[in-house]
Amino acid sequence: MQISEAYALGDASGERLEALMARATAARAAHWGDTVTYSRKVFVPLTNMCRDTCTYCSFVKLPSHPEANYMTPEQVLATARAGEAQGCKELLFSLGERPELRYPEAAAALAKLGYKTTNEYLRDMCALVLEETSLLPHVNAGTLNDDEIDMLRPVSASMGMMLETVSRRLTRKGMPHYACPDKTPVQRLRTLERTGERGVPFTTGLLIGIGETWEEQVDSLAAINAAHAKHGHIQEVIIQNFQQKPGIGMEHHPEPGLEDMLRTLAVARLMLAPEISLQAPPNLSARHIEYLKAGMNDWGGISPVTVDFINPDHAWPEIDRLAASTAKAGLKLQERLTIYPDFLQRSEQFLDPSLTRRISEMARADGLARNQCLGAA
Repeated sequence: MQISEAYALGDASGERLEALMARATAARAAHWGDTVTYSRKVFVPLTNMCRDTCTYCSFVKLPSHPEANYMTPEQVLATARAGEAQGCKELLFSLGERPELRYPEAAAALAKLGYKTTNEYLRDMCALVLEETSLLPHVNAGTLNDDEIDMLRPVSASMGMMLETVSRRLTRKGMPHYACPDKTPVQRLRTLERTGERGVPFTTGLLIGIGETWEEQVDSLAAINAAHAKHGHIQEVIIQNFQQKPGIGMEHHPEPGLEDMLRTLAVARLMLAPEISLQAPPNLSARHIEYLKAGMNDWGGISPVTVDFINPDHAWPEIDRLAASTAKAGLKLQERLTIYPDFLQRSEQFLDPSLTRRISEMARADGLARNQCLGAA
Protein backbone atom coordinates (compact mmCIF):
# COMPACT_ATOMS: atom_id res chain seq x y z
CA MET A 1 0.00 0.00 0.00
CA GLN A 2 1.31 3.44 -0.97
CA ILE A 3 1.49 6.24 1.60
CA SER A 4 -1.01 8.35 -0.35
CA GLU A 5 -3.60 5.57 -0.21
CA ALA A 6 -2.98 5.07 3.50
CA TYR A 7 -3.48 8.79 4.19
CA ALA A 8 -6.94 8.56 2.64
CA LEU A 9 -8.03 5.76 5.00
CA GLY A 10 -7.95 7.75 8.23
CA ASP A 11 -11.75 7.86 8.45
CA ALA A 12 -12.43 4.35 7.18
CA SER A 13 -15.32 2.77 9.08
CA GLY A 14 -18.27 0.47 8.51
CA GLU A 15 -18.17 -1.42 5.21
CA ARG A 16 -15.08 0.48 4.11
CA LEU A 17 -13.19 -0.67 7.21
CA GLU A 18 -14.44 -4.23 6.74
CA ALA A 19 -13.11 -4.23 3.18
CA LEU A 20 -9.77 -2.88 4.39
CA MET A 21 -9.55 -5.59 7.04
CA ALA A 22 -10.39 -8.26 4.47
CA ARG A 23 -7.44 -7.09 2.36
CA ALA A 24 -5.20 -7.21 5.41
CA THR A 25 -6.38 -10.70 6.32
CA ALA A 26 -5.63 -11.91 2.80
CA ALA A 27 -2.15 -10.38 2.98
CA ARG A 28 -1.53 -12.07 6.33
CA ALA A 29 -2.70 -15.44 5.02
CA ALA A 30 -0.54 -15.16 1.91
CA HIS A 31 2.67 -14.96 3.94
CA TRP A 32 1.88 -16.43 7.37
CA GLY A 33 -0.75 -19.03 6.46
CA ASP A 34 -3.03 -20.05 9.31
CA THR A 35 -0.38 -19.81 12.05
CA VAL A 36 -0.53 -17.21 14.80
CA THR A 37 2.42 -17.14 17.19
CA TYR A 38 3.37 -16.05 20.68
CA SER A 39 6.51 -16.17 22.84
CA ARG A 40 6.34 -17.67 26.33
CA LYS A 41 8.38 -15.22 28.38
CA VAL A 42 9.32 -14.01 31.80
CA PHE A 43 9.47 -10.26 32.35
CA VAL A 44 12.43 -8.67 34.20
CA PRO A 45 12.11 -4.90 34.85
CA LEU A 46 15.82 -4.32 35.51
CA THR A 47 15.20 -0.74 36.62
CA ASN A 48 12.04 1.34 36.77
CA MET A 49 13.94 4.62 36.87
CA CYS A 50 14.32 6.63 33.64
CA ARG A 51 15.57 10.03 32.60
CA ASP A 52 12.45 10.48 30.43
CA THR A 53 9.11 11.48 31.95
CA CYS A 54 6.50 10.57 29.32
CA THR A 55 3.07 11.60 30.56
CA TYR A 56 1.41 8.30 29.56
CA CYS A 57 3.83 6.06 31.47
CA SER A 58 3.08 4.28 34.74
CA PHE A 59 6.19 2.08 34.66
CA VAL A 60 8.72 4.75 35.58
CA LYS A 61 9.31 5.71 39.22
CA LEU A 62 11.19 8.81 40.35
CA PRO A 63 14.17 8.04 42.59
CA SER A 64 12.24 9.48 45.55
CA HIS A 65 9.51 6.84 45.14
CA PRO A 66 9.83 3.92 47.58
CA GLU A 67 9.46 1.42 44.71
CA ALA A 68 12.25 2.91 42.57
CA ASN A 69 15.00 0.35 42.20
CA TYR A 70 17.53 -1.67 40.28
CA MET A 71 16.97 -5.40 40.50
CA THR A 72 19.92 -7.23 42.03
CA PRO A 73 21.60 -10.16 40.24
CA GLU A 74 19.96 -12.47 42.76
CA GLN A 75 16.53 -11.07 41.96
CA VAL A 76 17.15 -11.34 38.22
CA LEU A 77 18.21 -14.95 38.54
CA ALA A 78 15.32 -15.89 40.84
CA THR A 79 12.81 -14.41 38.37
CA ALA A 80 14.54 -16.13 35.46
CA ARG A 81 14.44 -19.51 37.18
CA ALA A 82 10.76 -19.07 38.02
CA GLY A 83 10.10 -18.49 34.33
CA GLU A 84 12.24 -21.43 33.29
CA ALA A 85 10.24 -23.68 35.64
CA GLN A 86 7.05 -22.60 33.83
CA GLY A 87 8.36 -23.44 30.37
CA CYS A 88 9.42 -19.92 29.38
CA LYS A 89 12.06 -19.60 26.69
CA GLU A 90 12.39 -15.81 26.49
CA LEU A 91 13.49 -13.39 29.19
CA LEU A 92 12.47 -9.83 28.41
CA PHE A 93 14.64 -7.18 30.02
CA SER A 94 12.65 -3.96 30.20
CA LEU A 95 14.14 -0.83 31.71
CA GLY A 96 14.08 2.91 31.83
CA GLU A 97 16.56 4.82 29.70
CA ARG A 98 19.81 6.11 31.24
CA PRO A 99 18.49 7.24 34.64
CA GLU A 100 22.07 7.65 35.88
CA LEU A 101 22.50 10.64 33.57
CA ARG A 102 19.71 12.56 35.29
CA TYR A 103 19.51 11.30 38.86
CA PRO A 104 22.42 11.05 41.32
CA GLU A 105 20.41 8.44 43.23
CA ALA A 106 20.37 6.17 40.17
CA ALA A 107 24.10 6.65 39.63
CA ALA A 108 24.71 5.79 43.29
CA ALA A 109 22.57 2.66 43.06
CA LEU A 110 24.54 1.53 40.01
CA ALA A 111 27.83 2.25 41.74
CA LYS A 112 26.74 0.08 44.65
CA LEU A 113 26.26 -2.75 42.16
CA GLY A 114 29.69 -2.01 40.67
CA TYR A 115 28.67 -0.24 37.46
CA LYS A 116 28.79 3.20 35.86
CA THR A 117 25.98 2.75 33.31
CA THR A 118 22.68 0.93 33.18
CA ASN A 119 23.49 -0.70 29.86
CA GLU A 120 26.78 -2.15 31.17
CA TYR A 121 24.81 -3.70 34.02
CA LEU A 122 22.23 -4.96 31.50
CA ARG A 123 24.98 -6.66 29.50
CA ASP A 124 26.21 -8.58 32.52
CA MET A 125 22.70 -9.58 33.57
CA CYS A 126 22.09 -10.96 30.06
CA ALA A 127 25.31 -12.94 30.38
CA LEU A 128 24.23 -14.22 33.80
CA VAL A 129 20.91 -15.46 32.39
CA LEU A 130 22.70 -17.21 29.53
CA GLU A 131 25.18 -18.84 31.91
CA GLU A 132 22.71 -19.97 34.56
CA THR A 133 19.49 -20.76 32.66
CA SER A 134 18.19 -21.97 29.32
CA LEU A 135 16.41 -18.66 28.60
CA LEU A 136 17.11 -16.34 25.68
CA PRO A 137 17.46 -12.65 26.61
CA HIS A 138 15.54 -10.05 24.63
CA VAL A 139 16.53 -6.50 25.59
CA ASN A 140 14.21 -3.53 25.41
CA ALA A 141 16.67 -0.82 26.42
CA GLY A 142 15.39 2.03 24.25
CA THR A 143 17.79 4.16 22.24
CA LEU A 144 21.29 2.74 21.86
CA ASN A 145 24.54 3.99 20.40
CA ASP A 146 26.91 1.90 18.29
CA ASP A 147 29.10 0.78 21.20
CA GLU A 148 26.08 -0.26 23.28
CA ILE A 149 24.65 -2.35 20.46
CA ASP A 150 28.00 -4.06 19.95
CA MET A 151 28.20 -4.71 23.69
CA LEU A 152 24.71 -6.20 23.96
CA ARG A 153 24.57 -8.19 20.71
CA PRO A 154 26.66 -11.20 21.91
CA VAL A 155 24.42 -11.69 24.96
CA SER A 156 20.96 -11.11 23.49
CA ALA A 157 19.03 -13.06 20.89
CA SER A 158 17.03 -10.00 19.86
CA MET A 159 16.44 -6.39 20.81
CA GLY A 160 13.57 -3.94 20.72
CA MET A 161 12.51 -0.32 21.04
CA MET A 162 9.11 1.14 20.29
CA LEU A 163 9.46 3.93 17.76
CA GLU A 164 6.05 5.10 19.04
CA THR A 165 5.78 8.02 16.60
CA VAL A 166 7.83 10.20 14.28
CA SER A 167 5.81 13.25 15.34
CA ARG A 168 8.07 16.07 16.48
CA ARG A 169 4.96 17.94 17.66
CA LEU A 170 4.68 15.55 20.58
CA THR A 171 8.00 16.81 21.99
CA ARG A 172 6.65 20.36 22.46
CA LYS A 173 5.76 21.76 25.86
CA GLY A 174 2.49 20.32 27.10
CA MET A 175 2.81 17.23 24.88
CA PRO A 176 3.60 13.68 26.09
CA HIS A 177 7.25 13.62 24.97
CA TYR A 178 8.20 17.08 26.21
CA ALA A 179 11.68 17.16 27.83
CA CYS A 180 12.21 13.46 27.03
CA PRO A 181 15.59 13.36 25.26
CA ASP A 182 15.30 9.70 24.25
CA LYS A 183 11.87 10.19 22.66
CA THR A 184 12.91 12.64 19.99
CA PRO A 185 12.13 10.94 16.67
CA VAL A 186 15.65 11.41 15.31
CA GLN A 187 17.13 9.43 18.22
CA ARG A 188 14.62 6.58 17.81
CA LEU A 189 15.21 6.43 14.07
CA ARG A 190 18.99 6.40 14.57
CA THR A 191 18.61 3.31 16.76
CA LEU A 192 16.59 1.59 14.02
CA GLU A 193 19.38 2.42 11.58
CA ARG A 194 22.23 1.35 13.88
CA THR A 195 20.66 -1.99 14.77
CA GLY A 196 19.99 -2.60 11.11
CA GLU A 197 23.61 -1.94 10.21
CA ARG A 198 24.66 -4.50 12.81
CA GLY A 199 22.18 -7.20 11.87
CA VAL A 200 20.15 -7.17 15.08
CA PRO A 201 16.75 -8.94 14.95
CA PHE A 202 14.60 -6.04 16.07
CA THR A 203 11.13 -5.31 17.41
CA THR A 204 9.56 -1.87 17.12
CA GLY A 205 6.12 -0.39 16.80
CA LEU A 206 3.62 2.42 17.31
CA LEU A 207 1.85 3.69 20.40
CA ILE A 208 -1.41 5.10 19.11
CA GLY A 209 -3.77 7.57 20.74
CA ILE A 210 -1.23 9.82 22.47
CA GLY A 211 -2.05 12.90 20.39
CA GLU A 212 -0.63 11.98 16.99
CA THR A 213 -2.59 12.51 13.78
CA TRP A 214 -3.52 9.73 11.39
CA GLU A 215 -1.00 11.05 8.88
CA GLU A 216 1.71 10.86 11.55
CA GLN A 217 0.75 7.24 12.21
CA VAL A 218 1.16 6.50 8.52
CA ASP A 219 4.49 8.35 8.43
CA SER A 220 5.70 6.29 11.39
CA LEU A 221 4.84 3.02 9.64
CA ALA A 222 6.57 4.27 6.49
CA ALA A 223 9.73 5.07 8.49
CA ILE A 224 9.83 1.57 9.97
CA ASN A 225 9.30 -0.02 6.59
CA ALA A 226 12.06 2.11 5.05
CA ALA A 227 14.53 0.96 7.71
CA HIS A 228 13.58 -2.65 7.04
CA ALA A 229 13.84 -2.21 3.29
CA LYS A 230 17.41 -1.05 3.78
CA HIS A 231 18.57 -3.62 6.35
CA GLY A 232 15.96 -6.41 6.56
CA HIS A 233 16.18 -6.54 10.36
CA ILE A 234 12.68 -5.71 11.59
CA GLN A 235 11.21 -8.93 12.97
CA GLU A 236 7.96 -7.53 14.24
CA VAL A 237 5.92 -4.36 14.60
CA ILE A 238 3.64 -3.86 17.58
CA ILE A 239 0.53 -1.69 17.38
CA GLN A 240 -0.17 -0.73 20.97
CA ASN A 241 -3.08 1.41 22.11
CA PHE A 242 -2.73 4.07 24.80
CA GLN A 243 -4.47 3.14 28.04
CA GLN A 244 -5.62 5.46 30.80
CA LYS A 245 -3.97 4.71 34.13
CA PRO A 246 -4.48 6.34 37.52
CA GLY A 247 -1.88 8.94 38.43
CA ILE A 248 -0.30 9.50 35.01
CA GLY A 249 -0.23 12.89 33.34
CA MET A 250 -2.64 11.67 30.66
CA GLU A 251 -5.02 10.01 33.14
CA HIS A 252 -8.05 11.66 31.51
CA HIS A 253 -6.83 11.62 27.91
CA PRO A 254 -9.28 9.69 25.68
CA GLU A 255 -8.25 6.20 24.63
CA PRO A 256 -8.32 5.13 20.97
CA GLY A 257 -11.39 3.10 20.13
CA LEU A 258 -11.60 -0.37 18.66
CA GLU A 259 -12.03 1.02 15.13
CA ASP A 260 -8.85 3.06 15.57
CA MET A 261 -6.92 -0.09 16.45
CA LEU A 262 -8.42 -2.13 13.63
CA ARG A 263 -7.76 0.61 11.07
CA THR A 264 -4.13 0.98 12.15
CA LEU A 265 -3.52 -2.78 12.24
CA ALA A 266 -4.98 -3.27 8.77
CA VAL A 267 -3.05 -0.40 7.22
CA ALA A 268 0.14 -1.59 8.94
CA ARG A 269 -0.30 -5.05 7.45
CA LEU A 270 -0.72 -3.58 3.99
CA MET A 271 2.07 -0.99 4.26
CA LEU A 272 4.74 -3.15 5.88
CA ALA A 273 6.79 -5.78 4.11
CA PRO A 274 4.84 -9.06 4.33
CA GLU A 275 7.64 -10.81 6.23
CA ILE A 276 7.38 -8.35 9.14
CA SER A 277 5.29 -9.93 11.89
CA LEU A 278 2.37 -7.78 13.06
CA GLN A 279 1.50 -7.84 16.74
CA ALA A 280 -1.12 -6.40 19.08
CA PRO A 281 -1.03 -6.87 22.86
CA PRO A 282 -3.62 -9.48 23.86
CA ASN A 283 -3.96 -8.21 27.43
CA LEU A 284 -5.05 -4.73 26.33
CA SER A 285 -8.28 -5.92 24.73
CA ALA A 286 -10.58 -8.92 24.98
CA ARG A 287 -11.42 -8.52 21.28
CA HIS A 288 -8.97 -11.17 20.06
CA ILE A 289 -10.92 -12.22 16.98
CA GLU A 290 -11.35 -8.65 15.74
CA TYR A 291 -7.61 -8.11 15.92
CA LEU A 292 -6.99 -11.29 13.97
CA LYS A 293 -9.46 -10.13 11.33
CA ALA A 294 -7.38 -6.97 10.91
CA GLY A 295 -4.33 -8.92 9.71
CA MET A 296 -2.20 -9.45 12.82
CA ASN A 297 -0.32 -12.76 13.20
CA ASP A 298 1.39 -12.61 16.59
CA TRP A 299 0.32 -12.09 20.20
CA GLY A 300 3.79 -11.15 21.45
CA GLY A 301 5.36 -12.22 24.70
CA ILE A 302 2.99 -13.71 27.26
CA SER A 303 4.12 -14.55 30.76
CA PRO A 304 2.72 -17.29 32.99
CA VAL A 305 4.87 -15.90 35.81
CA THR A 306 5.08 -12.09 35.89
CA VAL A 307 2.60 -9.27 35.34
CA ASP A 308 2.89 -6.84 32.46
CA PHE A 309 4.87 -4.14 34.25
CA ILE A 310 4.16 -1.65 31.47
CA ASN A 311 0.38 -2.17 31.77
CA PRO A 312 -0.01 -3.68 35.25
CA ASP A 313 -3.77 -3.23 35.39
CA HIS A 314 -4.27 -5.60 32.46
CA ALA A 315 -3.66 -9.27 33.20
CA TRP A 316 -2.05 -11.54 30.62
CA PRO A 317 -4.62 -13.86 29.05
CA GLU A 318 -4.41 -17.54 29.87
CA ILE A 319 -2.53 -19.10 27.00
CA ASP A 320 -5.02 -21.93 26.53
CA ARG A 321 -7.84 -19.36 26.36
CA LEU A 322 -5.89 -17.39 23.77
CA ALA A 323 -5.40 -20.61 21.80
CA ALA A 324 -9.16 -21.15 21.87
CA SER A 325 -9.84 -17.62 20.63
CA THR A 326 -7.31 -18.10 17.85
CA ALA A 327 -8.91 -21.40 16.86
CA LYS A 328 -12.33 -19.76 16.76
CA ALA A 329 -10.93 -17.42 14.13
CA GLY A 330 -9.89 -20.45 12.07
CA LEU A 331 -6.22 -20.13 12.96
CA LYS A 332 -3.81 -22.13 15.11
CA LEU A 333 -1.62 -20.85 17.92
CA GLN A 334 2.05 -21.86 17.93
CA GLU A 335 4.86 -20.94 20.29
CA ARG A 336 7.89 -19.23 18.80
CA LEU A 337 11.27 -18.20 20.13
CA THR A 338 12.31 -14.58 20.60
CA ILE A 339 14.07 -14.83 17.22
CA TYR A 340 11.75 -15.61 14.31
CA PRO A 341 12.34 -18.59 11.97
CA ASP A 342 13.40 -16.46 8.99
CA PHE A 343 16.11 -14.81 11.05
CA LEU A 344 17.27 -18.08 12.55
CA GLN A 345 17.72 -19.46 9.03
CA ARG A 346 20.08 -16.54 8.37
CA SER A 347 21.92 -16.86 11.66
CA GLU A 348 25.25 -15.89 10.11
CA GLN A 349 23.76 -12.43 9.50
CA PHE A 350 21.51 -11.99 12.50
CA LEU A 351 23.03 -13.91 15.40
CA ASP A 352 26.27 -13.72 17.31
CA PRO A 353 28.08 -17.03 16.68
CA SER A 354 28.10 -17.76 20.42
CA LEU A 355 24.30 -18.00 20.41
CA THR A 356 23.65 -19.88 17.17
CA ARG A 357 23.97 -23.45 18.43
CA ARG A 358 22.02 -22.80 21.60
CA ILE A 359 19.09 -21.26 19.76
CA SER A 360 19.12 -23.84 16.97
CA GLU A 361 18.76 -26.61 19.56
CA MET A 362 15.66 -24.89 20.94
CA ALA A 363 13.97 -24.75 17.51
CA ARG A 364 12.22 -27.46 15.56
CA ALA A 365 12.67 -27.87 11.81
CA ASP A 366 10.35 -24.95 10.92
CA GLY A 367 12.13 -22.59 13.31
CA LEU A 368 9.35 -22.36 15.91
CA ALA A 369 9.85 -23.53 19.50
CA ARG A 370 10.75 -27.21 19.78
CA ASN A 371 8.87 -27.77 23.06
CA GLN A 372 5.50 -26.17 22.49
CA CYS A 373 3.63 -24.78 25.51
CA LEU A 374 0.06 -23.89 24.65
CA GLY A 375 -1.34 -23.86 28.19
CA ALA A 376 -0.21 -24.18 31.75
CA ALA A 377 3.21 -25.77 32.17
